[in-house]
Amino acid sequence: MEINWDSRFEREDYLFGTEPNAFLASQAFRLQPGMKALAVADGEGRNGVWLAERGLDVVSFDASTVALAKARDLARRRDVTLQTVHSDLAKWEWEPETYDVVAAIFVQFAPPDLRKTMFEGFHTCLKPGGILIMQGYRVEQLRYGTGGPPHADHLYTKDMLIRSFGHWEIRYLQEHDSVIEEGAGHSGISALIDLVAEKARHDVLPLPSLKAA
Repeated sequence: MEINWDSRFEREDYLFGTEPNAFLASQAFRLQPGMKALAVADGEGRNGVWLAERGLDVVSFDASTVALAKARDLARRRDVTLQTVHSDLAKWEWEPETYDVVAAIFVQFAPPDLRKTMFEGFHTCLKPGGILIMQGYRVEQLRYGTGGPPHADHLYTKDMLIRSFGHWEIRYLQEHDSVIEEGAGHSGISALIDLVAEKARHDVLPLPSLKAA
């Protein structure tokens, strides 16, 4: 069943809170003011706004106009500039070698075919030497039910991420079960996987096949 994101975000508070994802925040040391960043499916803007607070030039896109309005309001309250774009993930245009940073946090409404397109998009839009910062749920999350979709094929495995990004420099890759508190949307013990991958500076290899991603 397709999710009505406008309905989910139509609430007084912020579904996933207003603070950044903890893993993304832990990677602040990799970020420098002036970097151009893409916040993928950024919802109500908690991560995009945090990146802007670090001095990055941020494009935040999402399919929900309700969420984007809340993101702009959060940016105003935090006194930062955030460029918001209304776009469905499937229709997003991945501009070649445009971004220094891509933040993809819990983008797990994407079924396998759309995830494949998204991963290929990361390869396309990052500059050589750019970094991908990603956190998602592992398949074991189905046991916890504390967030994320109830579909195993939407969730990540370590092998999947290595197949998809292993020809880059994997700076960090860890599976763990941890408690997260991100508003009402993500709350409790969760089966997580964290990835930081740096796009090769001289990528002469062909794009890897993401068919099985």
